[in-house]
Amino acid sequence: MRSAALCVAVGAVLAACAVGPDYQRPKIESPGEWRIDYPKAAEVANTKWWGQFGDPALDQLIETALRENLDIQAAAARVDQFLGVLSTTRSQFFPQFGYSGEASRNRASQVGPTPVPSSTNPSYSLYQASLNASWQIDLFGRVRRQSEAAQAQVYASEQGRRGVILSIVTTTATSYIALRSLDRQLEIARATARNYADTKELFQLRFKGGVVSEVELAQIESQYQLALATIPSLEQQIAAQENLISVLLGRNPGAIPRGKSIDELVPPAIPEGLPSELLERRPDILQAEQNLVAVNANIGVAKSLYFPSISLTGLFGSLSTAAGDFLTGPARTWTVAADLAGPIFTFGGISGQVRTAEAAQLEAMLLYRSTILNAFRDTNDALVGSMKKREEAEAQARRVRALRDYARLSRLRFDNGVSSYVEVLVAENDLFSAELTAVNTQAERYTQLINVYKAMGGGWVDASDPLAAAKK
Repeated sequence: MRSAALCVAVGAVLAACAVGPDYQRPKIESPGEWRIDYPKAAEVANTKWWGQFGDPALDQLIETALRENLDIQAAAARVDQFLGVLSTTRSQFFPQFGYSGEASRNRASQVGPTPVPSSTNPSYSLYQASLNASWQIDLFGRVRRQSEAAQAQVYASEQGRRGVILSIVTTTATSYIALRSLDRQLEIARATARNYADTKELFQLRFKGGVVSEVELAQIESQYQLALATIPSLEQQIAAQENLISVLLGRNPGAIPRGKSIDELVPPAIPEGLPSELLERRPDILQAEQNLVAVNANIGVAKSLYFPSISLTGLFGSLSTAAGDFLTGPARTWTVAADLAGPIFTFGGISGQVRTAEAAQLEAMLLYRSTILNAFRDTNDALVGSMKKREEAEAQARRVRALRDYARLSRLRFDNGVSSYVEVLVAENDLFSAELTAVNTQAERYTQLINVYKAMGGGWVDASDPLAAAKK
């Protein structure tokens, strides 16, 4: 009982003697609410939101990315690195045991400071073996602070891994949305080119019959070539987008399977959350805070250099010049020692390290606050963007419907000889451009919705974690 009480007392003393400041989370002023108010949808905030699009192909792509993406695997390897550092640091709390052994053949000098008598054989064998132990007592908390810093670095690297998961999932989703947008734009361009080609053939016949002028024939030729010129650009963008997604999947560039068209996708609901909740779930904020914890502990590590270090060492072994006497009682040897060492004059060497650590702590605190401010900005931007892009997409859809009526009526007026083909040319070119813009705006709307989930973090990252961890 007395031994146990002594251990508890010693532990309390050592803990109390840890130099340097204990970590305290900085006070952060967070906005009470977002600039855009949405209905509550808390139940979707922590789910695999990409499933709401209703596209099995997208679900499969994200699952593959979580399993095979190289950045996620590299982030997991970084976590293992810091776990190794933590294990190494914590080992200093305990005595270190080792062993050594040596067998050698030697010759002593007969003319040295202590010459060997001529009657003595100067050559001899030496056998030695020993067990040794050493323990540096953490009297002023240096190892404790190092362990605290290492533990924080493990947590920070884990949040960094979660941040990579968040980024890969959202990038894969937005890249797929962009791919389906380009696919739809290519369909529009090809359909428009076919329509212009049919009109061109009709105008060539009318021109031969003297019904239309060469000017009108050149106008339709211009329309046709404009549509044709759009196709190669879209095909190049599609190939580049497929290559991007392939890299996200951890594969060589290649074709990407498609599911539903962009018009068939269902926009996910907006998750609900308070600004203060970002402090507890966004990986970048949590990582920045753990980095702050680590550098705060490093101040204590630096300040511990002002104080003496105490080490206990011991050795037990055997030393003999004859193999027959090795490991016998007379050959036994042992040593027990205590070492005390500390600084007297360092001429700024230690104070410089303390100053460096304190400056690093200030930098980390400012970066932590900056990360939070940027998180609030990202979320507000995404929420406002999702609403405004929805309004823009709806307006673009109405514009396309109006231009279709305009193009139909203009062609009817031209066929009845009421107007020239210039009116048809303007209407159809405007319609072609508006259809491409409407598809692009629709994709941007979905991207903004994805950005909301990215900006707000959420438990969906943890829901995805088992898939990412499966590769490990």
